[in-house]
Amino acid sequence: MSTPTLTLRRATRADVPLVLSFVNDLAAYEKLSHLVVATEEVIAEELFAPKSHTEVLLGYSGAEAVAFAVYFHNFSTFLGRKGLYLEDLYVRPEHRRRGFGRAMLLHVARIAAERNCGRLEWSVLDWNEPAIFFYETLGATIMHEWKLVRVTGEALEKLAKMK
Repeated sequence: MSTPTLTLRRATRADVPLVLSFVNDLAAYEKLSHLVVATEEVIAEELFAPKSHTEVLLGYSGAEAVAFAVYFHNFSTFLGRKGLYLEDLYVRPEHRRRGFGRAMLLHVARIAAERNCGRLEWSVLDWNEPAIFFYETLGATIMHEWKLVRVTGEALEKLAKMK
């Protein structure tokens, strides 16, 4: 039995509907659909504007889009070097366990290495045991001592107005 191949390419503005469909699929998988407010217009402007620093990678099995990854540079003051942050990595359920997620992650890791990044980071939900196991088998360290901190929406507006 042969392993299906995955063809990778950077997304373009023409891929906005596809990117948004992946965002919605990922949100549904993570039980967070209620948080998605992104529209095609927002995705087009934020991801594909000339000064955007965010990149989207699409994975295809044949002609079918089966995976996506969204990533951008961050900076480590401790290392004194830029890093790469993987915001999203998603493989559609019917295409999992074929090596596509691994191929996507390895490609992003190669991008980080080629760009002389000091590290590659991402988050994983604590209940997503298959993903945690997968990441650990690739040599990733789960940072249990760190907690993600987020301010959004009305709370962000309120914080921004504090004196």
